Amino acid sequence: MNTRALMIAAPRSGGGKTTTTLGLLTALRKKGLQVQAAKTGPDYIDPAFHEVATGRPSLNLDSWTMSGEMLETMLADAAQGADILLIESAMGLFDGLMEPQGARGAPSDIAQRFRIPVLLVLDVSGQGQSAAATAHGFATLNPDVNVVGVVLNQVGSERHLTMASEAIRSAGLKVLGAFMRDPTLQLPERHLGLVQAREQSELNALLSTLGTRAEASLDIDAIIAGAQEITPVRHDVQTIPPPGQRIAVADDQAFSFFYSHLARSWRLAGAVIVPFSPMVDEAPDPSCDACWLPGGYPELHGPQLASASHFHDGLRRFAQSHPVHGECGGFMVLGRAIEDAQGVVHRMTGLLDHVTTFARRKMNLGYREATLMHDCALGAKGDILRGHEFHYARISEAGSDEPLAMLRDGNGKDLGPAGAWRGHVSGSFFHVMAARHEGSFNEQ
Repeated sequence: MNTRALMIAAPRSGGGKTTTTLGLLTALRKKGLQVQAAKTGPDYIDPAFHEVATGRPSLNLDSWTMSGEMLETMLADAAQGADILLIESAMGLFDGLMEPQGARGAPSDIAQRFRIPVLLVLDVSGQGQSAAATAHGFATLNPDVNVVGVVLNQVGSERHLTMASEAIRSAGLKVLGAFMRDPTLQLPERHLGLVQAREQSELNALLSTLGTRAEASLDIDAIIAGAQEITPVRHDVQTIPPPGQRIAVADDQAFSFFYSHLARSWRLAGAVIVPFSPMVDEAPDPSCDACWLPGGYPELHGPQLASASHFHDGLRRFAQSHPVHGECGGFMVLGRAIEDAQGVVHRMTGLLDHVTTFARRKMNLGYREATLMHDCALGAKGDILRGHEFHYARISEAGSDEPLAMLRDGNGKDLGPAGAWRGHVSGSFFHVMAARHEGSFNEQ
């Protein structure tokens, strides 16, 4: 049996996509199906919830950062051994850059390119029959995007349900379920999105509740029937080459933003990933060839990281002869200090010269294209990488290091030099998702 795929989308963020997706994943798994999940766009947090619900790593699919061949390879990886693939969209279904068409980073790019049907989750709070206009608009805006049904969310009463569902059916769309308003089913949030899955001790109980709710409220068989068989083909493409044969990767509550598609690509290239935890004062394994400090929430763990002397000393020794790279939170820890939200300054590793602050927050969000100015763990000087930034911390003292890369935003606007580089050590707020491939569809 080929894998069937379905996208769970909505008109906007906060409309109920994640709880609907988690409920469906849990319910489908209870039916005995091998279930796989994926997320469109840049996102670390939702895929971690997917992994708990399915028992399988969740992958990201992004039409701006990834070439067509890489997207198909990601889908082939996700489909392997799965009966059904649920793809949770980011933002609203059609939200992304203004251009290029088909590669805007919009969830609809993925749905259209691979003919993946869409289940639209529609928050109908504050409206009745008018919900049909929203549903009809999303179903007809792009004739190459197939909306196979609607799930109503935040329904206030049976009368409310009748008003909205009958209007949507009259507009020619199927209503495949409805969730009544339930303020207790809210996932806790933090400044970069949901609180991480690994921090929620009651997550399995919540998933069970969401699964039971999905079984009771959704037409599961009709949703399965609405999914479309896909037969993606793997291509010989990499995200970015692994920075070594054995790669030490920080992995704990402070360093958890590490893309599974990056790890999978490195493993397929023959690399071995060796996790360690700075939070329990572990240093990178000295037998490794490179060290990677992912993003996360180091600003929440300043005292613990500052007192991790074995981690600090071991990382310094490692960096004397091996490449070390830090992304976002990892970049902050490579600097001299972090000032937390209360204004308390915590000493960090000092492998780079900058100081970052969370006390004077400023949101930075968007796609980024980085041209490397030095050889480093990310690649060779002149390599062009695509990814994103999403952080509230800012640099309070720039220090004396050389910049790592020149940045442009998703629209091609020059943002100037960014990050820091010193010898074997590099870092920036930039999260890499893939190398830019010359002539691929994401440049057209």
